Amino acid sequence: MSTALILGATGATGKHLLRELLSHNEWSKVGEYSRRVTPEADLPQNRGKLEQKTIDFENLEVAGLKDGRWDVVFVTLGTTRARAGSAEMFEKIDREYVVNACKAAKTDDPTHKQRVVYLSSGAANPSSSFMYMRSKGLTELDIARLGYADTIVFRPAVFKGAERADKRLAETILGYVTGLMSHFTSHAEIHVAVLAKAIMKAGILGSSGLSPTVGATKAGEEGARFTLIGNKGAVDLGQGA
Repeated sequence: MSTALILGATGATGKHLLRELLSHNEWSKVGEYSRRVTPEADLPQNRGKLEQKTIDFENLEVAGLKDGRWDVVFVTLGTTRARAGSAEMFEKIDREYVVNACKAAKTDDPTHKQRVVYLSSGAANPSSSFMYMRSKGLTELDIARLGYADTIVFRPAVFKGAERADKRLAETILGYVTGLMSHFTSHAEIHVAVLAKAIMKAGILGSSGLSPTVGATKAGEEGARFTLIGNKGAVDLGQGA
């Protein structure tokens, strides 16, 4: 059995991932550490192995992330510029908080081989002129440089079935379009519940255990290499047995 830490469990995909982790017997302990944690009323009945902790991302030294000796760190934490309030706060939350938390969760024991699984974005690109895509691409590389034994990145397409407090008109319209496209291709969209299952499975299997049907590839740059899983691979992995 392994231990899992999830950062971002209250998000659209994170809430599904938390349920998957708590229901699967692979995990002996599941940690939910974040600015706010899942309310007790929203937790499933099988929450006995859950450890919740509210942390300050501006003061990670006292958060105790390293103390859990987590075998797998799952990251579904992220935001948008609109929700962050400014470009500066977006960069801080979407990139700085994520990378610093992953760094803080990495143990100092070289014999403890940890894995990190990061939920990025379909068009992530560190050289993009669009801030959101550039931030995701840079975050991928920054996490890969931390020295985890295994780094896996998911780049999904449009989310389907996302439960959000804020309604996004553009996302709704795009959802209709990708819904039609999904009849012809598996690259257009992915249900968040399927994505969550895929993320958990990748955390269990690791890069070396992924089936060739997933189509995972090596990406990144020298000193920052990671395993990349695209939307089709995520769909196949999440819907597989």
